[in-house]
Amino acid sequence: MTDIESFLFNIENSNKAPYQGSLLIAEPFLREDYFCHAVICITDYENGKSAMGIVMNKPTRYTLCELVPDIYPDFNLPIYCGGPLSCDRLYYIHTLGNTIRDAKEISNGLFIGGNFDDIITYINEGNNTKGIIRFFLGYSGWDPCQLENELKHNVWAVTLNSNNHELLVGENDNYWHRYVKSMGDEYRGWQYHPENPQYN
Repeated sequence: MTDIESFLFNIENSNKAPYQGSLLIAEPFLREDYFCHAVICITDYENGKSAMGIVMNKPTRYTLCELVPDIYPDFNLPIYCGGPLSCDRLYYIHTLGNTIRDAKEISNGLFIGGNFDDIITYINEGNNTKGIIRFFLGYSGWDPCQLENELKHNVWAVTLNSNNHELLVGENDNYWHRYVKSMGDEYRGWQYHPENPQYN
């Protein structure tokens, strides 16, 4: 393999251990529909047991007021695809903390779920939502030891979430590239792989 081929096609990573609140960055050749150039926030994790996460950067064609009639149309929001499981269920990740009763803290200042009436009230009052809250249909899940096995095979790179606001803005391939870039020179070769290889 030439130096340039090694640079472009080597996908080995440091195999950092995942943890609740960490991010999984899909390796550039992963072509599964839900996970191609995906960035997943791990919302629940116990080593060697099951894991749960939400794909952060895949928009759907739906908007919130199409699915939730109590949301005023003036405050419409896009809905993202969180993964292939429970696609008939709405999830939401936010930084609203105790403003939303029963919300579960994923990591420092980042929450999932909580009382949906509180969410509706917050939105309908015209409060800021950009970089504050994001909605998803479905989630991503792993059976015991499945995620650890995928990490051994370099399916994902693990990185930290250092900015909750940044996590909740942006989408698609640009979002994935942003996080790949943040992981440093070790992953610079990943930047040369577009989500759609026909664009290469």
